[in-house]
Amino acid sequence: MTARIRLGDSGERLAERHLKARGWRVLDRKWRGERGELDLIALDDEVLVFVEVKTRRGDSRGTAEEAIGPAKAARLLRLGTEYLAAHPALEDRLWRVDLLAITLGSSGAIERVSHIVSAVESG
Repeated sequence: MTARIRLGDSGERLAERHLKARGWRVLDRKWRGERGELDLIALDDEVLVFVEVKTRRGDSRGTAEEAIGPAKAARLLRLGTEYLAAHPALEDRLWRVDLLAITLGSSGAIERVSHIVSAVESG
């Protein structure tokens, strides 16, 4: 397992704990569809939320909050639609894509956690 994968896995575990501490129910983690992977799928009250988790050590390569460009945004929306098609019981639910950005210091300690609601907008 590469350092990058370990960092990503660690960030996803932190994100899951962060969401659960706020009363969210996590339905799925690392869901794999034909077009890629959704990091976390959770319920914020009755709203289905696809959570993209970005974890960075420092900001030297840009901030975690800047990690979703137009191509990634489009892919996340397609994956959300694909997830709903694979889970018909959830198809009528309101849904959105959030970004949970985690920045770690050089020691590995959490410096910043930013939760951007509706980070990706459809059309």
